[in-house]
Amino acid sequence: MKRLIVFDLDGTLAASKSALDAEMASLLHDLLRVVKVAVISGGAWQQFEKQVLSQLPHDTSLAQLCILPACGTQFFQYTGAWEKLYSDDFTADEKEKIVSALNKAIGTAGFNAEKTWGEAIEDRGSQITYSALGQQAPLEEKMKWDADFAKRTKIKAILDILIPDFSVRIGGATSIDITKPGIDKAYGIGKLRDILGISLQEMIYVGDALFPGGNDYPAEQAGVISIPVRGPDETKRVVEAILACLDPDQQMRIFEMPGAIVSPAVFEQN
Repeated sequence: MKRLIVFDLDGTLAASKSALDAEMASLLHDLLRVVKVAVISGGAWQQFEKQVLSQLPHDTSLAQLCILPACGTQFFQYTGAWEKLYSDDFTADEKEKIVSALNKAIGTAGFNAEKTWGEAIEDRGSQITYSALGQQAPLEEKMKWDADFAKRTKIKAILDILIPDFSVRIGGATSIDITKPGIDKAYGIGKLRDILGISLQEMIYVGDALFPGGNDYPAEQAGVISIPVRGPDETKRVVEAILACLDPDQQMRIFEMPGAIVSPAVFEQN
C-alpha cells in the first residue's frame, strides 16, 4: 500500500497563486487523517502559507504534512510549529550571476511585458524565479501570456547558454525557476524518501505537468507512480479515490464511476 501522496501545487491543488477552495481543503484534511501528504512546488514558503496552510484546520493532522518549497530545496515539517529542516541556498555571487543572466535573456528574447504586477524576479533563497508578469499578476492575464510555452522555451534556451552551471526549468503559468544543478521535483522526491524513510514504490505523485519537459515529469522519471491531472477538479476526484480505498464499498462505487481516472491497482503496487 502507498504511504505518501505527493502533490504539485499550482494547477494541481489550486489555480496559480490562488488558495485552496473549501472542497479541496476539506478533502486534503481528510487525506491527512489517513496517510502522509507532501506538497512540492517552485513557490516560496510564504506562498504555501497563503495558498495551503491558511485553508487547513490547525490541528494534529498537520504532523502528517510536509511542505517542500522551491522544488524541494527547502523542507518544512510540523512539530507543534513549522520547522525548516534544510535550505540549499545560493551564495551572493551565484544570485548576482543568475539575475544578470535573466535580465540579459529576457532582453534578448524580446519578451519584456508591457505591464507587470509586482516584482518579476524573486529571490527565494535556494531558487531564483522569473515571473514574466510579476508575482501578483491576475490569473486570467497569466493564463494567456504563454499558453503554448513558446516564450519561456526561448528564454530558457538563452539561459541554458548563459548559465550552464545551473538548472533552468519552466514552471507555473508564466515563470522560470533557476536552482543549483540537479534540482527538480525528483530531487524533492529523494529528500522525502531519505527523511521520511518511505520508498519510492510507496509514494504516489499527482501533478498537472507530467508530460516530457513539464516540471512534474522528473517525479515520474524518478520511479514514482504518477497520476496526471488537468486541474484542481480532477485532483479532487483523485483524492476521493484514494480515500475510498480505505472502504471497499466506497472503493467500488468510486472506481466504477464513468470517467474514473484512477485504477485500484495503483494503490496495491509495492
